[in-house]
Amino acid sequence: MQLLGRDLGRTDYQTTLAAMQVFTANRNAETPDECWLTEHTSVYTLGLNRQGTRLPDNDIPVALVDRGGKITYHGIGQVIIYVLIDLKRRQLNVPQLVQIMEYSMIELLARYNVNAETKNDSPGVYVRVDGEQQKIASLGLRLKNQCSYHGLSLNVDMDLGPFKAIDPCGYAGLQMTQTKDLGIEKTPHELGQELMQLLKEKLANV
Repeated sequence: MQLLGRDLGRTDYQTTLAAMQVFTANRNAETPDECWLTEHTSVYTLGLNRQGTRLPDNDIPVALVDRGGKITYHGIGQVIIYVLIDLKRRQLNVPQLVQIMEYSMIELLARYNVNAETKNDSPGVYVRVDGEQQKIASLGLRLKNQCSYHGLSLNVDMDLGPFKAIDPCGYAGLQMTQTKDLGIEKTPHELGQELMQLLKEKLANV
């Protein structure tokens, strides 16, 4: 089943969100699925489960978005892949798609001798640093007519400071990490290309 990969380069978050929404609203039974690889300039995104969220006290813009979850941060040096999939056509449900996304990132990190894991109560990918669980990747999806948009973010080589101004994904004190700090000497674009290929391969097998 066809799956197109698009490398968008660096993009504005709101512009890309609008493009995802238009793509999803206008697709039909013949529209190929797509994955979009990008990096965003600094922005916090606040999901639908936003009640009680601690908001940042800085100059970085906050975008209200239609994905699940609470608040997270995007910035240059972070890999973003948006997953625009017709779940019904691929006979997938949301937990299965989430698992494919998570295990693609776990497999990518394993190539560089980094052991990663998931958590049952909190989507995303985590690693152990000095015995402490730290988050390296986040997930968020939205469905419209059984078609997904939004996707995943993997921290590669970025300023992690803005995460300290929020409770990432709603968890107070959650520590964030990135591939650069784990000894992986690959650029966001290199890892993004690898990750998109892994995603495409796993989705081709469902």
